[in-house]
Order: sequence, then structure tokens, then C-alpha cells
Amino acid sequence: MNSPISASATGKDATGAGVERLIDAAVAEVSRVVLGKEIQVRMALCCLFARGHLLIEDLPGMGKTTLSHALADVLGLSYNRVQFTSDLLPADILGVSVYDRDTASFSFHPGPVFTQVLLADEINRTTPRTQSALLEAMAEGQVTVEGQTRDLPEPFFVIATQNPIHQSGTYPLPESQLDRFLMRLELGYPHPQAERELLSKPRGGRNTVSLSQVIDAQGLATVRQAIDEVQTSDSLLDYVQRLVAFSRQSAEFAVGLSPRGALALLDCARTWAVMNSRRHVVPEDIQAVLPAVAGHRLVAAGDYAGDGQALVKLLMHGVDVVRR
Repeated sequence: MNSPISASATGKDATGAGVERLIDAAVAEVSRVVLGKEIQVRMALCCLFARGHLLIEDLPGMGKTTLSHALADVLGLSYNRVQFTSDLLPADILGVSVYDRDTASFSFHPGPVFTQVLLADEINRTTPRTQSALLEAMAEGQVTVEGQTRDLPEPFFVIATQNPIHQSGTYPLPESQLDRFLMRLELGYPHPQAERELLSKPRGGRNTVSLSQVIDAQGLATVRQAIDEVQTSDSLLDYVQRLVAFSRQSAEFAVGLSPRGALALLDCARTWAVMNSRRHVVPEDIQAVLPAVAGHRLVAAGDYAGDGQALVKLLMHGVDVVRR
């Protein structure tokens, strides 16, 4: 088993190739079980490094659960999975106090949310009441149960999966909950070569790949420190503001990007810059993360037939990188 890579092992500056080596090692390890999806793996890591939460929307059987478990393994983080169903209650996620006759007192039994990586599997198959139980946890890293606030582990990362809303038995996430997710990704069908590799594996060996931890707590802190030090120029911020303004003013958009959405775009762009060994953000970083950051935040006007990704394309094509 490989030893986790820490900051000191790289021997390079935090914003240079040392951090890129950390990230490349993590991507390579996850890609051992999530075949042919390097871009999606990098985006998922970008979301985690940027201190956000990830929503993966796709058909069943596309590898969503495999990706979430692999991310926890390569970063050495504790992991819990909750299968969301129509009868799931908030207490099933947060925990509950149980009366102990011996001590004549109540003791709190923490729920699965008390972990570092929480997989909320098929989150849109449960009721809005239970979906909202995660709002405080995702926004503030804490939960309040029976009037007492309890901190969650650090880092705390929610990966939620959902089936397409046209499938039966789904409850669409409200905009307030969607906005809590820093990114939304789709894995999509595998490339034929990757699918052939998957089909060629012996039946008994498909789920026996053991992943190594390749980034330890110090390495994760190093990556996040590098992100905090990334510079953004005035011209880059002008570009972000023009994107935001276009989404709010164009007739095709019913709902544009909020200030939180603008900050999310900038945070992810900073992270993407670090993942590509840069100390500053360039417009290409903004454009790389824009579909994952903005697609689930944008709402089309009633007379526009496009979805969120169509709106993202309209946004990118409608705003010049340089003001004219």
C-alpha cells in the first residue's frame, strides 16, 4: 500500500508542481475504479478542495456511489452512506436522544451525518422535510438537534446523488437546497474503451479493488492553503461580474446567479487554477468550472426551451472575456 503524500514529501512550493502532484496522485487512484472519467474525477476533487458539496445527477448504475466511496478512500476520510427513501425521517440522518433507565437521563445517539464524507444516495427520493434536514449541516458544518447544536467533523463533505426528475418517485430539490451544492456533475455513459475494460474484469474481481490513501490531512491542508493564496486580477473579476450581470438581465433567464453563486464560481476557479499549477486565475479556469457551478443555479424563462446547460452555453457565448 502506498504511503499518503504530504506537503513535506513534495519538496516544492505549495502553489507549484508539488500540489499538482498531490492532486494527480489522487486522480490516478480514483480512476482505478471510476474508469474513463478523469474530468469528472477532477471536478469532484475540485469541489472537495474548495470546501463545497457535490450533487451528482445521472441514471442508476453509472458509478455515482463508487466515485463517492473512492474519494473518501484516497483522502483517508471517514465515510457514511444514507439511502434516501420516502419514509426516511430527519432523525434517521441527524440522530436522536434515547432515554437510559439506568442513568435516568437521555443520551444522544449521533446519526450518519457525523462523518467526513456523507453519501446522500438518491436524495430526491425522500420528502422535502427530510431533504431540508441537511441544510444546516451543509451551510454551517453543524446540526441542531433538540435545541442543542453539535459540530460536525472537519472536513465535512456531502456527496448527494439524484435520479433524473422524470423518473417515478422523485421529489425535485428546491432552489434553496440546490444552491447549497457548490457543483453538480453528470458522469454519463462510459467511453467504449473504458466500458470494455470494465466488462473484461472477472465477475469476482469487480468490487475487490482496494484503494490507497494518497493524501493525508496535512496534504489536504496544503492544497487548501494554496487555493487561498491564488490571485485574481481586476480584469478577471470584471469578467465574472459581466457573466453574473448577463445571467440576471438577459430575457432567457428567469433566475440568474446570486452573490453566493458568483462566489462559488470564483472559489472553484481558484481551485482549478491550483490544480493546473497556476498562482492566478485565468478566464479559462472560469469557463472550465462554469457548467458544473452554474448549471443547477440558472432557471430558464418561461418562453425559453433550454435547460441549465443550454443557459450556461448562452452565458459563455454571450459574454466576451475582454470588455469591448
